[in-house]
Amino acid sequence: MPAQSGGRAVAAGQDGRWEAWMAAAQAGDARAYDLLLRDCLPLLRAIARRRIADRHEAEDAVQDTLLTIHRMLATYDPTRPARPWIAAIAERRCVDRLRRRGRGAGREASIDDHAESLAAPPGATGEDRVAARQLREAVADLPESQRTALRLAKLEDLPLAEAAARSGLSIGALKVATHRALKTLRRRFGVED
Repeated sequence: MPAQSGGRAVAAGQDGRWEAWMAAAQAGDARAYDLLLRDCLPLLRAIARRRIADRHEAEDAVQDTLLTIHRMLATYDPTRPARPWIAAIAERRCVDRLRRRGRGAGREASIDDHAESLAAPPGATGEDRVAARQLREAVADLPESQRTALRLAKLEDLPLAEAAARSGLSIGALKVATHRALKTLRRRFGVED
């Protein structure tokens, strides 16, 4: 049952803490900011899991939300409830992720559908070894940021947030670097998009 605080409904257990932490975070209090982000994670995850079936995509949406909260912290009005502001950001990041996923779905094929063609059989032919060497050389010719993005996002299949953190790139920069690397490799080997 929501409790009343200052004429507005506040979720049980929250009782104005988020608003206080948000105001303190805007004033530069790192501890308050940390407490806020940790305390709102269950809400963010619940919203993401309700909207996005794939748990990895849902967690990426949570990370996108946290980054957006960080970027938009200065825009929060401390006289307004924090929960709806945070929930609205989470909802938008989920919708954004689903839209991007929908746009990419028509151009991407599941790697599982082609697993037999990815791994060379034990008795690989000389032609296969030459192709593998050419691919390694083509990847080595890529700029370092593209090689790193390709390795982390595609070969190690890390979640975007983790790949971005390990590479030192933002999620957006990681996506762009990965896209450019794949485009360069496709062009080099004459594969049409």
